[in-house]
Formats: sequence, structure tokens, C-alpha cells
Amino acid sequence: MATKLDTISHYQTPEGIELSLALAGPMARGMAWIIDFAIRVGLYFILAIIVGLLGGLGTAIILISLFIIEWFYPVFFEVHNGMTPGKKVMGLQVVHDDGTPVSWTSSLLRNLIRCIDLLPLFYMAGFITMLLNPRFKRLGDIAAGTLVVYHRDATKVFTIPDHPAAPAPVPLRLEEQRLVLDFCERSGTLSEQRRHELALFLNDISGGETPENRLLAYGNWFLRGKGNSESKSI
Repeated sequence: MATKLDTISHYQTPEGIELSLALAGPMARGMAWIIDFAIRVGLYFILAIIVGLLGGLGTAIILISLFIIEWFYPVFFEVHNGMTPGKKVMGLQVVHDDGTPVSWTSSLLRNLIRCIDLLPLFYMAGFITMLLNPRFKRLGDIAAGTLVVYHRDATKVFTIPDHPAAPAPVPLRLEEQRLVLDFCERSGTLSEQRRHELALFLNDISGGETPENRLLAYGNWFLRGKGNSESKSI
């Protein structure tokens, strides 16, 4: 079964370690942009007040400052910790395609290409590109080899909701077991309707009228180390 669970992107490192990256869609990224835009407008306003009394010199200073803030505000924060203030509020982070922290070169490139993404207006080109790209990349991300993902705290221990354990009706491959566990880990943060919708993607495994409950049962079975050593219906 080749189905990928929702917006999880998997990358295997040369050392054989598999990374799971939760991709951020246009809505979350748009909200982060609005927050960053509001912060930049506030900076412009404060700057205008400070240098407004300097006459012609003040005008030159504010024009240079506007350029620096507009184009290097996101670069500074992305290289520093992978996220602008807006992305931090939304729990997003910019990384390379392989999950490594974004570099100066990549951040500069993805942000300079914003001038193309915003065409013809309101970032329409970038929005359409994200909708067409399976990993929600805008043009800047494609050129720079970057992704915007949900930030995952490295110290956080991921658990799955407790549920009566039961084996899958048929032995599952390792990849299928991983999909089930991915679903279980995320189920606690999803609405009931969203859990049901995602569970239907794994209908070949789950089936029944409540596939989400069956997947939770399988996940608890795998977590307790019983894997596919037994096989029976529930």
C-alpha cells in the first residue's frame, strides 16, 4: 500500500534514519504571513515617527530601512531559529527538504523570489503553486529546496491514546504499521470528523463503520510489542 497519511513527508537520511515532517498548508502559512506583516507595519510606523523629524535625511534613512526590513526580516529569523515570529505563533518552521536547518543561502533565495510569488497580486502565483505542489511548496521553496513544516519539539515524547489493543486482521508490512502509528500519534490533536476522514485513507487496513477505533486498537497492539505475531478479526 503506497498511500501516505495526510500531509506527512518522510525522508530517509544516509544513516538510515527516517524523518517524518508534517507539512504546513496554505492556510497556516497565510496566517503566519499576516502576523509577520502586522509586525513589519508596526516597525515601519515606529521608524517613521523616529526619523520623521530629520527632514530629507530622515526620508533616505526610512527608505533604506524599509528595504532592509521587508527583505531581510524573514531571513534573519529563519536562519536564527527556522521561524519568523508569525511562524512561531503558528508553530511552523522552515527547513531544507532533508529536514536540516535552513541556511543563509537558501533563506535568501526563497525570500528574494517572493517578488515572483506575489504576482499578479496578493501572492496569487505562490498560492496556486502551493495548491499544485504535493508538498505545498511555493516558487521560492522550489528554488531554494526548502519546506515549511510544523515545528516538533525534539524533547517531546509522542504517545498514542490508550485504547483496548487488538491485532490487525492480516499481517501488516512495516510501512503499513508505521502509517497506523502515525495516525495514532496525531489522533489526539484532531477533531472527531478529521480522525474519521484520515482513517478512511487506510480503509484497506481498518474497514468497518469506525475505522479510527480499529486503527487505535492496532496501534496499541504494535506499541506493546506484539506486532503481527498473531492475526484475528475484531
